[in-house]
Amino acid sequence: MNVKALVIDDNKDVREVVVELLQFCNIEVIGTGSNGKDAAELYRSLRPDIVFMNVLMPEYDGFYGLEKIRECDPTALVVFMTASDGVEERLASCKDSHILTKPIDLNKLQILIERFCIKQCQQVS
Repeated sequence: MNVKALVIDDNKDVREVVVELLQFCNIEVIGTGSNGKDAAELYRSLRPDIVFMNVLMPEYDGFYGLEKIRECDPTALVVFMTASDGVEERLASCKDSHILTKPIDLNKLQILIERFCIKQCQQVS
């Protein structure tokens, strides 16, 4: 199974590191963006299996991106990446979203991906 992902972060260096980590985990990154608006537009056009998205970004944050993605696909799998304190309560209200804290731990990322792949394989069979 080939898992396709989007990586959305306003920091180019973070985007590049996350892309490398995902590729190391055999995830195909089919698009990257720098804000929630990019996330929504890329999701609509590319239909990835999973979206890795920063929470706090200028102009259109991750919450905006999640809202627009869920309008398009209520079951979309979104993983929020954050180093920010004070957003936990708002993140907790985001149904079926996952959270990875920055700096991203490769082991935690691999566990999350393995769970996702198992879930996807079960849905296909």
